[in-house]
Amino acid sequence: MTIWRDFFRPGPLPPRSLSRRRDVALTLLAGLAGAAALWLVERHGQPFVVHMLTLAAIYATLAVSYNLINGVAGQFSLEPNAFVACGAYVTALLTMTPDEKAMTFILEPLIWPFADICLPLPAALLIAGCLTVALAFAMGFPVFRVRGDYLAIVTLGFGEVIRVVAENAQGLTNGPLGLKGIERQTNLWWSWGLLAVTLIVVGRLVNSSYGRAMKAVREDESAAAAMGVNVFWHKMLAFCTSAFFEGVAGGLLAHLLTAINPRQFDFLFTFTLLIIIVAGGLGSTTGAVLGAFLVTFGAEYLRFVDQSFTILLIDYAVPATPGLRMVIFSLLLVGLMIFARRGIMGRAEFSWRWLAAVIGRRRGGGAA
Repeated sequence: MTIWRDFFRPGPLPPRSLSRRRDVALTLLAGLAGAAALWLVERHGQPFVVHMLTLAAIYATLAVSYNLINGVAGQFSLEPNAFVACGAYVTALLTMTPDEKAMTFILEPLIWPFADICLPLPAALLIAGCLTVALAFAMGFPVFRVRGDYLAIVTLGFGEVIRVVAENAQGLTNGPLGLKGIERQTNLWWSWGLLAVTLIVVGRLVNSSYGRAMKAVREDESAAAAMGVNVFWHKMLAFCTSAFFEGVAGGLLAHLLTAINPRQFDFLFTFTLLIIIVAGGLGSTTGAVLGAFLVTFGAEYLRFVDQSFTILLIDYAVPATPGLRMVIFSLLLVGLMIFARRGIMGRAEFSWRWLAAVIGRRRGGGAA
């Protein structure tokens, strides 16, 4: 435990002014190396690995944006399923051709103007993000009249309202049948590109005066208001920024799965994102990314325990037990919460200055 604690608290960091150029250069090099790795995976990787990396990047985007309102601003919100559903449906309806929509909406025709519109994916994603922001802005006025557990209940209710509307608005969402035949346009570059943009925007926002005001609201709303912080509008800023990226990520998710229906966006979807940001460290953007990849890949690679397998050391054949994967996964999460109560990263963030401080501590010297 001492090694773990020292690793995340290496001591005083060097002044930012002394390492800014180095940090920019290292960031650019890391970006180029990441782009080269994505190119290699796309060209030579197995389709399953490519799909999982694409899905993990989308969930990382959702986790980072959700962490902004829940971890940075400290508002216990349970609405992401509503915003993701809004983005997914809007993007799908805007990119499907009129003939595809006519074949899909067999019970009731699609309403105008969606029935006649067919846009490229970038324009559809931008419109979906803006409409999701408009929904978040309208929700924010009644939502932020309450705090704490009441805020969670209200946002949970809004999420269920959106899901019920999606199930019953057949002329807009095709009801419980959902939308099928969506063209698969989401790839590694789309998902990882969105993740990079989200990290840049959220990182700059968190480290700005607005971000410091959000953290002040998280710690004590009354004290923040007494110091001149406009609590409501800073909450609204975090809420709408989070909604925009959740809506865009929902659009990419729709074009990755190629079929969506209201049951995909129930409370379990929000609960999964909540597990990710808590496991990674509530308030840490780095932790949100790590949590997204661990949960996405961990839940998938534990599927073998649902089938019959043999424990080699004792030569015992374990019978097939459907659902055992989630039991083991839950136990791992419980263990994580016991030994790392604030998540993997706590509220710490990765930076080149932090890495230099860690290396300097290991070598017994200073970090420049």
